[in-house]
Amino acid sequence: MAMAATMRPVAVLLLLAAAALLPEAGEGRILLTLDDFGAVGDGVADDSKAFADAWNAACTAGDNVILNVPAGKTYQIWPVTLAGPCRDEIKLLISGDIVAPESPDDWGSGDRSNWLHFQRVQDLTVTGGGIIDGRGQQWWAQSLCEEKRHRRLRDKKHCTPQPAPKALHFEDCHGISVRGITLQNSPQYHLTFTRSSNVEARYLRVTSPEHSVNTNGVHLVDSYNVHVMDNLLSTGDDCVSIVGNCTDVRLRALSCGPGHGISIGTLGVNNAVDYVEKIKVDTLFISNAENGVRIRTTQNGGGFARKVKFGSIVMRNVTNPIIIDQRHSDHLAGSSKTPKAQGAVQVEKINYIDITGTSASKHAVTFSCSDAAPCRRLSLKNVNLTRVGGHKASSYCHKAFGRSVGVVVPESCLSKEDFVQLVPGSMTPHGDDGDDDDEEDSDF
Repeated sequence: MAMAATMRPVAVLLLLAAAALLPEAGEGRILLTLDDFGAVGDGVADDSKAFADAWNAACTAGDNVILNVPAGKTYQIWPVTLAGPCRDEIKLLISGDIVAPESPDDWGSGDRSNWLHFQRVQDLTVTGGGIIDGRGQQWWAQSLCEEKRHRRLRDKKHCTPQPAPKALHFEDCHGISVRGITLQNSPQYHLTFTRSSNVEARYLRVTSPEHSVNTNGVHLVDSYNVHVMDNLLSTGDDCVSIVGNCTDVRLRALSCGPGHGISIGTLGVNNAVDYVEKIKVDTLFISNAENGVRIRTTQNGGGFARKVKFGSIVMRNVTNPIIIDQRHSDHLAGSSKTPKAQGAVQVEKINYIDITGTSASKHAVTFSCSDAAPCRRLSLKNVNLTRVGGHKASSYCHKAFGRSVGVVVPESCLSKEDFVQLVPGSMTPHGDDGDDDDEEDSDF
């Protein structure tokens, strides 16, 4: 401990000296490492304080800073919040490994919703080729127990429910780039962006076992101008999930599976009003997944999911390759019949283009839309999905309206007359905003 205390001021003096020596250097950078602040890096010691102190020094520096997690070492970090705003841009170079405490009992009694939590940070790049390992195995066991209890498959007394933490969470951030690292075995979501903008996730390897619970690869909440590209995503839940109010999201060049595929939703949870639009998804390979591309809403929610384009996707052995599920209910199994929905999230202007592959179930295309707000302006163009083994697949539609173009297999079940609901006293279809010239709508 005495050595750590001595090293900390030395590192600060080095920081100040470097800044003084390079006052005019436009390309000047300061290099800090966790070891400068007393980190041990043996995978056993608690290096949380060293990480927090190193971040604070980097954040207050006046020049561009590289904060290095050295290669060849493993740093055990307890839950930590790294806050901004900082004085200049920072590059967090994760060359070694960062691991979480292994047992949920070791996490203490504080906030357990996040592990590595960045808040109000701008202009940060996280890279370096290292590994962030959430060691979530014991958390998954608890989450699975709670999930079974929720479905009344297990008594509550046999569960000790604790909300599992998100591994890497950026909240109220801007200008974030996460690239070239491995995220694995998160207790819950691996990489989350909440109320963030101008962010990207590229060249990532995100993995956890197929049985891991709620381990979404990339989770977007209330965020805009997001690029998720060139990633390998193999988890126990959604490869990418988009919820809340999100717009201008681009997903491209992703390998997804196993898991639950690409998901917009669940939207409208607890009668929430959610707005998701301008989502472009293309150049995907989805294999051995429960879903391919899915839009899911609960009953009685509000808002919309619209202007979405799914294109150039290859699927292999996917249970629900194309699915819209608006009849999802969170009611407990065995409860009384769900009352008829009085409202719904409006799903409209959804394009499916150049999608091929195999379905593991009879229904390769499922549009199960709401009675209260049927799906409008759906489009299938050059879709060819067959059942595994070469058998013929089929489509299922409920309150789904739109059209098909080109070769569509299985045969489209969309109603040919588009559903139009006029607002009283107006000739404009409810939900239309008149901007049909957008790229996402060019196929209508």
